[in-house]
Amino acid sequence: MNITGLIGELTFKFSRSGGAGGQHVNKVSSKVTLQWDVEQSTVLSAEEKAILTERLSNRINKEGILQLESDTDRSQIRNKEIAIDRFLHLVKDALIPIKPRKKTKIPYSSVLKRLDRKKQQSQLKALRRRNFED
Repeated sequence: MNITGLIGELTFKFSRSGGAGGQHVNKVSSKVTLQWDVEQSTVLSAEEKAILTERLSNRINKEGILQLESDTDRSQIRNKEIAIDRFLHLVKDALIPIKPRKKTKIPYSSVLKRLDRKKQQSQLKALRRRNFED
């Protein structure tokens, strides 16, 4: 994956960050919104785009744009770095192939333990019963 090419496709929007901060928060646009158009990307192949749209569907809007926001730091530059790091981590994790699950047989000892627990529970409940014939 070409990281520099991917970063070149990103667009950023800056806005005022919410929360505490006094007068400084009213003057500085430190919140960063990272936007990336998945379908228009020239860095990724069609297969990779399909995988990303499937796995990151909850983060991609109707126009096919992936958005990330960062307003954790007071610095706009630092928030931009944080957003880029999160974006790269998100894309790398989504592109890792999922290993198929191998079906395994339940060990005989586990079956015996389960049956033993069932017997103990049954005996416990049997002891709780009252004999109403007296």
